[in-house]
Amino acid sequence: MYVVAYDISDDRRRTRVFKALKRYGTAVQESVFECHLTTDQFLKMKRDIELVIDLGVDQVRYYILCRQCAERIQATSASRTTSDPVAIIV
Repeated sequence: MYVVAYDISDDRRRTRVFKALKRYGTAVQESVFECHLTTDQFLKMKRDIELVIDLGVDQVRYYILCRQCAERIQATSASRTTSDPVAIIV
């Protein structure tokens, strides 16, 4: 699981980052996403984000959580929960 947190002051870039991250994960707070991704998907997401942001100004942090760490996440009852998507192969 990857947790992505960002601080972007420019409205246009912040909106573009939000829209890009929605393709990869779930918004759990205004500027925080939880993403259940493979390594390749994570690298693609990072590239997509870097095409949008101003590397000299905008702040984006990627936290990589192992399965055991992700299972230990604690949140208030009003918080959104995410889970690893179920894949069915036919």
